[in-house]
Amino acid sequence: MRFVLASNNARKLEELRQILSQMGHEVLSQREAGLNLTVEETGTTFEENARLKARGASDALGLPVIADDSGLMVDALDGAPGVYSARYGGEGLDDRGRNALLLKNMEGKENRSARFVCCICCRFPDGREITARGECPGQILEGPRGKDGFGYDPVFYMPEYGKTMAEMTPVEKNAVSHRGRALERLAAELRKIQK
Repeated sequence: MRFVLASNNARKLEELRQILSQMGHEVLSQREAGLNLTVEETGTTFEENARLKARGASDALGLPVIADDSGLMVDALDGAPGVYSARYGGEGLDDRGRNALLLKNMEGKENRSARFVCCICCRFPDGREITARGECPGQILEGPRGKDGFGYDPVFYMPEYGKTMAEMTPVEKNAVSHRGRALERLAAELRKIQK
């Protein structure tokens, strides 16, 4: 099956392609599908934002679309940055700047527990929708480690693996990540539909 990812994020597209290609699915970016669309993320939950993006792209293209909204929820910060993970600290910050801000806000905090959350919405042209959620628990380190991954991966430590997400290979990360877990659930639902 061919899907369009409601995003032009190259790293997210690469992760989705790696995971969904193993299930026999092809994924195109919005750009590859000829769509230049930015949907305003006005939802207050990851699920709402994923639906907004999937609906906008599917309505514009008339094709099956997969959209996700994901982010980091830190317990000591009352769930922040949450749905604002990509905009944490304002539009002028890059990944390194957002990580620095997060670490500054975590100074003196004993509770370092956090989780990555990913909500995926798959929308078909006939209006049917499938949603799936994946979570990945971990801890926030006091400084970055590793050079792979993106976003908050360098400060997100997974004790059971003894690594940050930025220290994992793409295969290791996809096997345990919030996005990987959400996609597994989505794939199970897609298999039911295909039958």
